[in-house]
Amino acid sequence: AKDESGWPLNYGTGVSQEMTRTRVHDPEVDTSGWHDATSVFELRAKAVEEDGVPGWSVTRSNLDQLNQILGYMDEELRQGALSVASTIGYMSEGVTTFEMFKTQEVAANYGRLLGAHVRFHGNPSNPEGPLGTSELLANAMALDAPFSLNHNNEYGWWENEEKLQKARAQGYNVWSEHYPYSAASTAISADFFSPEKFRILAGGRSYEETIYDPIQDKFLTQEEWEETSRADPGRTIFAFNPKRDDWLPYWLRTPHMIVASDAMWSGKGIDSWDLPPEEYVGHPRTAGTRGKTLRSGREYGVPLMFTIAQMAYWPAYHLGLTGLEGMQERGRLQEGMVADITIFDPKSVTDNATYKAGEQGLPTTGIPYVIVSGVPVVRENEFQLDVRPGKSIRFPVQSEGRFKPITIEDWERKHTAAGFTVDAGALGQPGADD
Repeated sequence: AKDESGWPLNYGTGVSQEMTRTRVHDPEVDTSGWHDATSVFELRAKAVEEDGVPGWSVTRSNLDQLNQILGYMDEELRQGALSVASTIGYMSEGVTTFEMFKTQEVAANYGRLLGAHVRFHGNPSNPEGPLGTSELLANAMALDAPFSLNHNNEYGWWENEEKLQKARAQGYNVWSEHYPYSAASTAISADFFSPEKFRILAGGRSYEETIYDPIQDKFLTQEEWEETSRADPGRTIFAFNPKRDDWLPYWLRTPHMIVASDAMWSGKGIDSWDLPPEEYVGHPRTAGTRGKTLRSGREYGVPLMFTIAQMAYWPAYHLGLTGLEGMQERGRLQEGMVADITIFDPKSVTDNATYKAGEQGLPTTGIPYVIVSGVPVVRENEFQLDVRPGKSIRFPVQSEGRFKPITIEDWERKHTAAGFTVDAGALGQPGADD
């Protein structure tokens, strides 16, 4: 509703599992009104201010709390949310496997997907690396539910992709995504950067080889990380993994491994549409993902139509399979489809954004026109600041929700055999003393 006045691009949203858990496990944090990516890091910081405990991340739900969380998510799905959006990789201690299964079931009740930054994401050891994907893929197959594996660009990605391919061959609607950069980006205070966990995450690399602060424009020592994370826990930083550069040629040629920029706002929650590119502070993926993918595909000899499928056709295809009409009429150039069209020069298109301050938001060149719903939002290489033809992509509002609270009695009735005996006392039934 916040963006009913329009956006330059089409837009939609999933239900945030993290924010829903914040609502229940950090009641001191004001989660009323709307929240999006620009406020989530600030809310994470507020969750630890009063009691020092990020309840959303580390607190395990009892049955009443679990029913609250699932009920809140069901209500937003009823209102038309595209999916359940999970950052379980930041909540491994708090979210049990049962809570995660039931979360996927809430989405599955509507035929909608779970998109997830999985448990143990970034762990370079075995078996931890691929286990987070195996957990959610097993749930998706058991529930016959759609599943999107976010950021499959860390250790074990090859195992994950093989499993996804075999599941798709059996008819399951499951897929993954990557972005073509060697660095991730997240809040500096993320739990996995703490010294005891960082040693595992970094695989022998030091802080000053791994964590880069785009505001200070430098890599941080452990001491500088500790000082900065205390002073500004919501700050966005980069975390490098040089192995990604070796893996990129494979990702560019993996079917149904879509390209997702994971675009982020500038600095601390600034709306970046009208910001001069050289003033943007953040990961270069926001400005450069598509240009880098097209350039890299060209340099590695990837068929152009395959690269376009990764960026346009397969995302629309998988979302369309969930019944989302807004994506069934997009994703390909065809009569009767919505005119969302990108016009580019395949021989020259290239990214220009880098990790260096002042260059992090430099726009891609070689894309002279971007047309949304038939209206140019980029015309002759110039972004049209006041043109906002983007449409809200959502499911129709349902008249009733579909979640039924979990009770021990219902679970027993559905999943165990009914007992029978002529001796009532054997099952603790009334009349055992008669």
